[in-house]
Amino acid sequence: MSGDWPLGAVELKVLDLEREVAFYESFGLSRVSGDSEHAVLGAGGSPLLRLVALPEQELGGFLRRSLEERLPLTGTADHFVSQALYFDDAEGNGIEVYADRPRSEWQYPGGRLNIGTEHLDFERLLRIASTPEKKFSAGTVLGHMHLNVSDLDRSQSFYESLGMELMAEAGNVMRFLSWNGYHHHLGINLLEGRGAAPVTGDVRGLRGFQIGGLHGSRTDPDGILLEPPL
Repeated sequence: MSGDWPLGAVELKVLDLEREVAFYESFGLSRVSGDSEHAVLGAGGSPLLRLVALPEQELGGFLRRSLEERLPLTGTADHFVSQALYFDDAEGNGIEVYADRPRSEWQYPGGRLNIGTEHLDFERLLRIASTPEKKFSAGTVLGHMHLNVSDLDRSQSFYESLGMELMAEAGNVMRFLSWNGYHHHLGINLLEGRGAAPVTGDVRGLRGFQIGGLHGSRTDPDGILLEPPL
């Protein structure tokens, strides 16, 4: 084929990288390069197919590492829009490590995004898991924050003034807000009770977090410091 052929390699997002690689190798392609998250296959050394593992494979790898190294895993959940693993650090601060489902799978019954909690199929996650890594991949971001607040309406109003919009509610105790239609960048809740005391400097735990595009420092109604990125 001439060197000016217009088409190059096709890229597929896959759930089980090694299974797909095995299929295409049996189909007649050869593996050109790759790692635990990617694979390039082709013919005669020329790339024809790029396979990219979806984030849940990396989550599965982290779950495997959590079990093997006995990391402080406290729970798991399927939230419909994401799959999550929960941990506590040495001082009891909660950590959620999660992988989003594709936006095309998100559901909006009644006009509100469906965020719920069901049993996580961790056996499937382990089955499709990528090779566990000691460090998070380069694409990892701070996905969202969860805040215990004293008044849902007051906190919602404050964060809406920063451009967020309400995406979903869970009863009368939890609300989810975000920018740009994401499932949530912020979850506010009354799990510590209405009228919970604000954050103070002499109590351990969350002090604040950074928000892109913020002009100058702000303090939310419950004493959480908000700052622009450094």
